[in-house]
Amino acid sequence: MTSYPKEQIQAYKEKHKQTGRLLIKCPDQPGIVSAVTRFLHKNEANIIESNQYTTDPQDGTFFMRIEFESKKLPAKEEELKHDFSEIALSFDMEWSLKGAYDVKKTAIFASKELHCLRELLLEWQSGDLIADIKMVVSNHEDCKELVESFGLPFFHIPSNKHIRKQVEEKQLELLKEYDIDLIVLARYMQILTPEFVAAYPFQIINIHHSFLPAFIGANPHKRAYDRGVKLIGATSHYVTNDLDEGPIIEQDIIRVDHRDNVEDLKKMGRSVERTVLARGVKWDLEDRLIVHENKTIVF
Repeated sequence: MTSYPKEQIQAYKEKHKQTGRLLIKCPDQPGIVSAVTRFLHKNEANIIESNQYTTDPQDGTFFMRIEFESKKLPAKEEELKHDFSEIALSFDMEWSLKGAYDVKKTAIFASKELHCLRELLLEWQSGDLIADIKMVVSNHEDCKELVESFGLPFFHIPSNKHIRKQVEEKQLELLKEYDIDLIVLARYMQILTPEFVAAYPFQIINIHHSFLPAFIGANPHKRAYDRGVKLIGATSHYVTNDLDEGPIIEQDIIRVDHRDNVEDLKKMGRSVERTVLARGVKWDLEDRLIVHENKTIVF
């Protein structure tokens, strides 16, 4: 890692060394907010940001994200988790409590199209993407020079459908070695096996070059052109075993018209893909996403 991003991350960790994030998902019922805020007050925590949402006040599902500061962090993070587990049990919560200083170790997978990879690396270099990027993995060598110019490890692992199992075994070994928390598919043009996806549930973000659920799968711009669409878009989503069907994180669109051919659509689509992927990744890094069924709650 080059010194500048490393210094950025260290500065971020120091600034947020007493900042915690609490994410909650549970059946909606009276008393949840009261119990959570009492717990935080008891632990001398000051709430910085609080968001909540329910699918239905009567028998719905309740979601909450709280960012707070506490002098007990980070030294007593495990103690806070232990104490909160009693509250979580009483409300049947799915929850996580972690420090903002625990910057996610991230791996980026890419292939030949590099616009999304470039966007992520530039955002990271500027300090706008707070991630501990540990590596870039590719089935081609096209991005080797780019990645190494940022001082990052590059791993070239050629892949095709005939050797997919062996390739993923190598990839999983690398991810385990570097203790990776988040995987970003920056136009990585290989389908992941169910075994790979199961190893990182809702920890793999993909960018699809269409406005899902329209034009799932390959060649969406050609099919959009043939259909005569007036809007094209891009979608960042978590990866599941159903191709391009995972929970959607972020989407955006751009207008097109009859003058635009397939190559025009691809060119315009790339600008949307870059921003949509970067936003989705940032929200995950900031713990702003809660998966519910096949949707995401974005706070």
